[in-house]
Formats: sequence, C-alpha cells, structure tokens
Amino acid sequence: MSAKDCVSFKVMMVEDDGRFRRSLAGLLLSRFHSIALDEAADAVEAMEKVKNFLPQLIFMDIKLPGGNGFDLTRRIKTLYPEIKVVILTTYDFPEYREAARACGASHFLSKGSSTAEEIQHLVEELCAQWTPSGMRSAVRPTHPEPPPI
Repeated sequence: MSAKDCVSFKVMMVEDDGRFRRSLAGLLLSRFHSIALDEAADAVEAMEKVKNFLPQLIFMDIKLPGGNGFDLTRRIKTLYPEIKVVILTTYDFPEYREAARACGASHFLSKGSSTAEEIQHLVEELCAQWTPSGMRSAVRPTHPEPPPI
C-alpha cells in the first residue's frame, strides 16, 4: 500500500493547539497528498464535524475546551464504531493509556516520543485496512439475494 492509494481517506484532527494541528496536517499531507483533512479545536466543534465529515480516522487530544478526548472518543465510537481514533497527547501516563483502551481508542501515541515516520506508518496501515480493495469481503451485494426455494 503506497501513500497515493489513500485517495478519499478522511482524517480529522481534534486538537486545541493550532500550531500542533498545522504541524500534523503538514506531516500528513507531505506523505498522503490526496487525503481529506478536517480539524476541530474543541469538543463541541468536534462532534458537529464528525457528524458532517464522517472521517475514517481521528487524531484526538485528551485535554480539550468543552470536554475531554476520552469522553469524546467514547461518544464517537458509540455513534460511529467504524471510525478509528488515535489518542495523540503529551500526557503519556499508563493510566491514560488504559483510559484510551477503555473508551475505544485504536491507538495511543505520545506527542513527545512518536516520530513522523511512526505517525505516517500508522496512517498508512489504517488506510490500507479501509480501502475498498481491502474490504471486498465486507461489501454487501447491491441486489438482494433471491428467496430460498
């Protein structure tokens, strides 16, 4: 799976630090030119944008205005279980890693120790799982099956 195969893959960044959002967006777009990106700076904006944008992947900070990333992840995963959520935070504590698992996050990354290559590799892996070619067995037929005879 190459980066150019991530056409139409939607990524959302939920992060209150505008500089970090721009940095992450630049990192992602430098490798994945055709992904769609959206962003939110607080919990309320995030829920509204998730509903309208329907991303396949969300990078979620923990501390946000109007809520926290754990509660927000739990709400998103309840409504949209297919969305992958990656907690990306400066708070790399074991109890936060456990809370991330408990609320349904797929991955936990530390802003201080995760490299650009690790983040890009993770996006590439998740994109590969999402692509229609990788999901053929999960696609439902467009026509209903005939009734049994």
